[in-house]
Amino acid sequence: MMDWFWTLMLVIAAFLGMEVFAWYAHKYIMHGWGWRWHTSHHEPTEGVFEKNDLYVVVFSLVVVGMFAVGDLYWQPLMAIASGITLYGIVYSLFHDGMVHQRWPIPWQPKSGYLKRLVQAHRMHHAVRTREGAVSFGFLYAPDVRKLKKRLKQQQAESVSEDSPE
Repeated sequence: MMDWFWTLMLVIAAFLGMEVFAWYAHKYIMHGWGWRWHTSHHEPTEGVFEKNDLYVVVFSLVVVGMFAVGDLYWQPLMAIASGITLYGIVYSLFHDGMVHQRWPIPWQPKSGYLKRLVQAHRMHHAVRTREGAVSFGFLYAPDVRKLKKRLKQQQAESVSEDSPE
């Protein structure tokens, strides 16, 4: 049995590691070979669910498996699964609740980091195609001015690629 300090460290490390995993999965899976599910997230939503929610189902099943294996064989896996679950809860509140208004969270930040997070994600959704999006993190948002500049550059490059020579 692990002591509370190392358990807490594993929970925190898993939570932080999930942002790295989420960025990678969002950029290379969701905007890559998994675009068929994710495209629903870049279109107006009809109803409560969208095809993109299948990612939540898949990732949740993996974490449930981690809890089971951790309980039976390797206790540290329980702490890791807890950190991943905590990330999922925070993600759901901020991303689905505050940014996309899928849950009844009427408050919108007027300044600070949370406002930057909302702005960065909305800039991500300014692009409705698989390519050309910016800001792939969920709980980390780069500087909005830099994102705007990168978005304009990518749009200019896209226009120049599409024009006949």
